Amino acid sequence: MKKQGGFIPGVKPGAATADYIDEVLSRITFPGAIFLTIIAMLPIVVSNILNMPFGFGGTALLIVVGVALDTVQQVQQHLLLRHYDGFMKEGRVKFRGRRQYM
Repeated sequence: MKKQGGFIPGVKPGAATADYIDEVLSRITFPGAIFLTIIAMLPIVVSNILNMPFGFGGTALLIVVGVALDTVQQVQQHLLLRHYDGFMKEGRVKFRGRRQYM
């Protein structure tokens, strides 16, 4: 951060900044870990309560959600690319059978 000239407003550079970043990461990581643990355990608990004959683990649920989010992101990028491509085609002008940019 120091090499790039970055700083955190209200926090002194050096050890205080390192302590602040460590504290913030700890605050973010712990609840995230608990949330992922609950998500991973939820299908197992529900299948035991409902006496379901098949096993559906939390890891599979996390993988399905991850793949779904990645697919949505790729579709959005594709649509954005198509939008800009259509925008760029409007700026082209035909000149003696060849396309040139304005």
